[in-house]
Amino acid sequence: MQLTVRDVSRFLNTAESTVIRWIKQRGLPSQYVGGQHRFNRVDLLEWATANRIKVSVEVFDHLEGEDEPGPSLLAALEAGGIFYKIKDTNKELALRSMVDVLPLPEEVDRELLLRLFLAREASATTAIGDGVALPHVRNPIVLQVERPMVTLCFLERPVDFGALDGKPVRVLFSLICPTMRTHLQTLSRLSYALHDEGFKAAVMRQAPREEILREASRVEESLTAPAADGGR
Repeated sequence: MQLTVRDVSRFLNTAESTVIRWIKQRGLPSQYVGGQHRFNRVDLLEWATANRIKVSVEVFDHLEGEDEPGPSLLAALEAGGIFYKIKDTNKELALRSMVDVLPLPEEVDRELLLRLFLAREASATTAIGDGVALPHVRNPIVLQVERPMVTLCFLERPVDFGALDGKPVRVLFSLICPTMRTHLQTLSRLSYALHDEGFKAAVMRQAPREEILREASRVEESLTAPAADGGR
């Protein structure tokens, strides 16, 4: 089900008039159907992340399945791994180096995956500003992985990704997910974490793996805290 202007205003903590203005002035992706704007969840989250707009914690309740919890950012980072001093000289070589370290099943064609990443970058940069990019593919189910993975790579040198703020990229977060639903859930958690001061600070100074995972765990706890408080 696509989202309405009212849904988007609630998830982005802003007025409906602001949502309409963002469509016209900031390229918020929407479709105009039957006299009303409709929004795709993946496009909305990618746009919010790229424009550094914090998503309301309410979106997580909205995305959860009735019979299963959403994927944990901590578990996804543990599965994907954290890598330092990744070799690079340009965007393509940075992405190739990232693909080389991804913990993928043997049957996954890494050259195909690289082409998918490059195609995604050709359509629109995944750089979100402040030296961070979120390379991912738009059709994650083709990779046939068993669980969501977020791989964090720190580049040896900054690389131009065509970011809107003009800053070269030093940090890559790669999302590899088995379904569009888990891609959406994982992206929403990562987007939320990148607005958390402690988590982002640890990432920006390339803190040790244990510290970054500890910050991710803290962010996860903050996401479940409102539900726990509400049950008292």
